[in-house]
Amino acid sequence: MKRTIAIFLVISIMNQPSFSQKDSTSKMPEPQIRQYWFVLLTPGSNRSQDSVTAAKIQMGHLGNIRKLYLEGKIKVAGPFGEEGDPIAAGWQGIFIFDCPTRDEVEKLLKTDPAIAAGRMIYHIKPWYTVPTGSFEPGKPKASLF
Repeated sequence: MKRTIAIFLVISIMNQPSFSQKDSTSKMPEPQIRQYWFVLLTPGSNRSQDSVTAAKIQMGHLGNIRKLYLEGKIKVAGPFGEEGDPIAAGWQGIFIFDCPTRDEVEKLLKTDPAIAAGRMIYHIKPWYTVPTGSFEPGKPKASLF
């Protein structure tokens, strides 16, 4: 937890606008914190698909992430890499959504083939940060895909 807070503080400080030392009368503006939606993906109860079906579901899952990213709805997405971590047991991956309401996030999550098939379930929490870098509102300026 302390590491997470330290990382957040470093990122927040790095994202602050810099001012010339000559202009010591300027006040640094307060960062405007904004709400996003953190989604933790965990294994669902229906993981019995054969390997071909599971691969098709995974391809659909990745395609849905791409679509929502290009629409500016998902700001961050990715799997966790450490298996066997007792603290994060069962964590599959995360999304961070930029949507006005939890209802919209849930509606978009239901378009994910892995969630629709029951291979993954989701847990949604409000999450806050300064809207800079990857978290700028709107569609991305360049496609990462």
